[in-house]
Amino acid sequence: MPLISFAPDSGVWLLSTPRTSYALRIDGTGAPCHLAWGPRLTLAEAGDLATPPVPADSSFEGRPPSGEELPVDGGTRYGPPSLQVRFADGTRAFEWEATGHRVLEAAPGESELVLEFRDRHYALAVALHYRVHDDCDVIERWTVLHNTGDETVVLQRADSAAWTLPPRDDYRLSHVTGQWAAESQLHRERLAFGETVLTSRRGVTSHHANPWVMLDAGDATEDHGQVWSAALAWSGSWRVTVQRTPDGRAGLTGGAGHEGTALPLAPGEEFTAPRFAGLHTDGGFGAASRAWHAHVLAHVLPHPEEVRPVLYNSWEATGFDVDEAGQKALAGRAAALGVELYVMDDGWFGARRSDRAGLGDWSPSPDRFPDGLAPLVREVHRLGMRFGLWVEPEMVNPDSDLYRLHPDWVLHFPHRARTELRNQLVLNFARHDVADWAYGWLTRLVADHGIDFLKWDMNRAFSEAGWPDRPDGADRLWTEYTRNLYAVIDRLRADHPGLRIETCSGGGGRVDLGILSRTDQAWASDNTDAADRVSIQHGYGQIYPARTMAAWVTDVPNQFTARSVPLRFRFHVAMAGVLGIGGDLGRWTDGELAEGAALVAEYKRVRHLVQHGVLHRPRGPVDDGPTAVQYTAPDRSEALLLVWRRAPRRGRPHLPLRLAGLDPDARYRDARTGTVHHAKVLTGYGLMTELPPGDWSSTAVHLVREPEAHPHA
Repeated sequence: MPLISFAPDSGVWLLSTPRTSYALRIDGTGAPCHLAWGPRLTLAEAGDLATPPVPADSSFEGRPPSGEELPVDGGTRYGPPSLQVRFADGTRAFEWEATGHRVLEAAPGESELVLEFRDRHYALAVALHYRVHDDCDVIERWTVLHNTGDETVVLQRADSAAWTLPPRDDYRLSHVTGQWAAESQLHRERLAFGETVLTSRRGVTSHHANPWVMLDAGDATEDHGQVWSAALAWSGSWRVTVQRTPDGRAGLTGGAGHEGTALPLAPGEEFTAPRFAGLHTDGGFGAASRAWHAHVLAHVLPHPEEVRPVLYNSWEATGFDVDEAGQKALAGRAAALGVELYVMDDGWFGARRSDRAGLGDWSPSPDRFPDGLAPLVREVHRLGMRFGLWVEPEMVNPDSDLYRLHPDWVLHFPHRARTELRNQLVLNFARHDVADWAYGWLTRLVADHGIDFLKWDMNRAFSEAGWPDRPDGADRLWTEYTRNLYAVIDRLRADHPGLRIETCSGGGGRVDLGILSRTDQAWASDNTDAADRVSIQHGYGQIYPARTMAAWVTDVPNQFTARSVPLRFRFHVAMAGVLGIGGDLGRWTDGELAEGAALVAEYKRVRHLVQHGVLHRPRGPVDDGPTAVQYTAPDRSEALLLVWRRAPRRGRPHLPLRLAGLDPDARYRDARTGTVHHAKVLTGYGLMTELPPGDWSSTAVHLVREPEAHPHA
């Protein structure tokens, strides 16, 4: 079956993925309308769904509030619009007129459908894009708007896409909420009737919500049931509106920007909305996560095939107190542990002695690095490690040479205070001179010092989001800031193909499919407490793969929670992602250093499973029982099971954990104990894991398929 097919008699378009179908058509009014999204259909079967609409019960109903591919503001539509425009004469309603279509072969194994429209009277063209792949069930959608006239059109809302779900007796919404140091807290709750809005008004993806949703009929589990999901690839402010209607339907619309913002589209100008990808599965929440992970690895990350190195970061060891001698000493200890990437964090530049000064002055402090960074970089490379550096290019301290020279470069309004958060202001990356300045010093820094890795941080949200130099600046900056941010990173990576980048925004404040398409990993949270990280990582992994999730082992008592847990437990939690170490190695005992080195070596033996394996969640986070994650090689030759338990509970049995995704006719050997297990026993009856006694116990079980299967043994 082709990826995209069309039935001229019914006017039905059918998009086919390996396991799902998506069908739509243009109705008699010229509007693009949804028909189906779910299990596979043939083109003839999809045609059965192209039935005339049921007449409204009364004049108060209007057009059904869900069911259009891009609901517009106009006519008898009363649901949340995906497209709201204001033409020069004040008219706001949009009326569809189809003008054509194109089917493109975007790349091998990819096809793209473009449906082209215009307004029936005004000079505005709209193109709906759909991209499908032959190796995954994710459908990528976006909208392109083009002002073909000679007067400005104002886009009051220009979403990427709307998604419609079939009627069900009930619906449940899954999403994450949180705050700084408590990101990605997973919530599953009955979807309320009316409209549920998830948004960020902060200019960044945010710690408090993330631009993805999952919907099910209330009966899905980790392993069973239909789940529909969508995720927005955008790193600025965003909004997703989920709607449940009295007729049993649910739908959602989403895109860049939040309420109260508008984008002027000048004559000849074009706006391309960010991609809003969606998928359907009948395999429950676990299958939805695995489908997203496969999509990110195959079609989002710039270097998905790489194995991410074990990292050391200096921040929790030194804070702002960094100098050449101290960093060299730390680097030596890190190398002895088996670290492969050494990252020097904040405090290396300008007058940076605290968070009150120096941001914007990106030259090594001469009193701390009298010969620049070169001697330290050489030493790190000599030790066999790559060298990384913390930067925060989008920020400036008022106490800096840059701000004194360019006070107009920050977001601000005339006659309004410039609110400082963390003693800093936001540089206006929407300005091309600011973006060019950032690109210039970054590319010189990387080239002059042989930098292998950048930890790109962003430590505050927007405020006074104005651009007084431009009459329409306050409207344009929300979009152009993020576009220019992307462009700077893209130019930097083009200059330095070997450079790798971690996205960070005070922890997990900028994690989304947009930023992951141009970075290599993400800092999920500033909170490194291993107990808290279990739930943070659980929510993160609903959409984003472990290959992207940086996770550190730090010292105890933890600086956020004052909690103390064993080093083994801290390592096992961090081993569920891209392992990093952030403790003060100068204070680790010989015993801790030896244990740490052994655990680093253990991680290196299994990280190919964590970073490129298939995730199953045998047991999610619970307060009084173990939590477990499983990573299985794509060819099912190996599996890793990580198990964590806060505390044993008297009277609660220690139950076996049922594994998944194994070769059913194989036997698997425990690489540590040598015990051999039948796969059907592991998946049908479970594995009784051996956890050390006491609180904060954990284990890692590495299973390797025996060379020959013994199905009758």
